[in-house]
Amino acid sequence: MGYHFRIMGVVNVTPDSFSDGGLYLDPQVAIAHGRQLAAEGAEILDVGGESTRPGAEPVSSEEELRRVMPVVEGLVGARTTTAVSSPTISIDTAKAAVARAALDAGATLVNDVTALRGDPEMAAVVAQSGAECCLMHMRGEPRTMQHGRGEEWYDDVVDDVKAFLEARMAFAVERGIAEERILLDPGIGFGKTVEHNLQLLRRLPELAALGRPLVAGTSRKSFLGRLLGDAPPAARLPGTIATCVLAYERGASVLRVHDVAPVRAALTVAAATLGAR
Repeated sequence: MGYHFRIMGVVNVTPDSFSDGGLYLDPQVAIAHGRQLAAEGAEILDVGGESTRPGAEPVSSEEELRRVMPVVEGLVGARTTTAVSSPTISIDTAKAAVARAALDAGATLVNDVTALRGDPEMAAVVAQSGAECCLMHMRGEPRTMQHGRGEEWYDDVVDDVKAFLEARMAFAVERGIAEERILLDPGIGFGKTVEHNLQLLRRLPELAALGRPLVAGTSRKSFLGRLLGDAPPAARLPGTIATCVLAYERGASVLRVHDVAPVRAALTVAAATLGAR
């Protein structure tokens, strides 16, 4: 049965990601992990070489390319040599040079957590490639996004995020990125308190009204740990499943997760119960 959601499997090639940093630094291990996620039902494999966890330090383009390119190339090659699946390869980067190299190698989606603000050349790279592009809301940058007092960050977090995404989508279209190639991500966990994240999940239909596919990235995030009694990332799967099902019910159609098989199973049941949209 074909339900209308896509699972984006996380392939982190970083030493310092909050949940799985260091596990997939070897390119062959990362490629095998990506192929396993595809076999479990991930339609998108999101390859990232720079951590965006709170407090993360930036890395150079050269280092990011060194980390991600063997993995992107390996996963693109695997699509033509296996019959398991043919997932979209996404590059999770804010750097135009990294996006360009990954797109040239066969990636077809750019997941930019800065929504094209981090590199002035990124919009042109995406437009010229015809790739899909995910625009995400983030307050500040990973190194500083959780600094300050959360209640002062937004007038109304949902209204502010919606206005931001609408503006960034208009910016992208003005620079030649087709609107039908744009995905939107409210950036759950990026410069937001626990209550901000919950408000975004409750009011996702207001963001779905923007008319583009919504990406929900709640997987293993710290607000789930807080809600589950300070549970570590490995113990946050129940919270991940709950938030993915709730996000899907409220209009998200792309779920970005580490644990593909159990989330896909839960969403399959949810979609059958709700009736495929």
